[in-house]
Amino acid sequence: MTLTLRGVETVLFQGDSITEGGRLFDPRKPLGNGYPSMVADLVRGGRSGGITFVNRAVGGDRVADLRARWQVDTLGVEPTPDVVSVLVGVNDTWFHYEAGETTSPRAYEDGYRDLLTQVRDRLDAQLVLVEPFLVPVTAEQWTWREDLDPRIHAVRRLAEEFDAALLAADGLLNQAARAAGGPERIAGDGIHPTPLGHTLLAQAWLALTKA
Repeated sequence: MTLTLRGVETVLFQGDSITEGGRLFDPRKPLGNGYPSMVADLVRGGRSGGITFVNRAVGGDRVADLRARWQVDTLGVEPTPDVVSVLVGVNDTWFHYEAGETTSPRAYEDGYRDLLTQVRDRLDAQLVLVEPFLVPVTAEQWTWREDLDPRIHAVRRLAEEFDAALLAADGLLNQAARAAGGPERIAGDGIHPTPLGHTLLAQAWLALTKA
């Protein structure tokens, strides 16, 4: 699916700290410092009509956390979103290894499906699903792939099921790490993108559109 921004008035970004980009710590930057802000700047610079960009991502969120605040922070957003972009999943994996709190891939997919079903039924918004990703910087993080990869596959299935635009971020960023000379250049801790990593995400997000 190709996302069209023609006629779009409001774009909502949802997810965890990767999308939050520090917005909760700096009220002067409601879109944060990451890829949502970059997308907004690039879109606004390339068109005459205005689009409202909203970022409601919260650091540390898993799918279950999104479900707990979905009514307020997605379905209740004003103006009503025409596009909802979601990136969530790496914390479901991180909590499994670092905190012993496990969300099975099946529970992750079912919970994610519930979120998207609500958007489809109540907002009729276009969807952008960004794959969760990991750019391993330690040997231990390579073992995380066993848990993360099924979640990536789940997002791909959901993109097909809901006719959503899919941003295949995991392969994109790992390939970029090879080209850039090391994973730390793309995601310093393997999870949170560097400015270059955010730039690549923003460019890939825009590549999904007809803007």
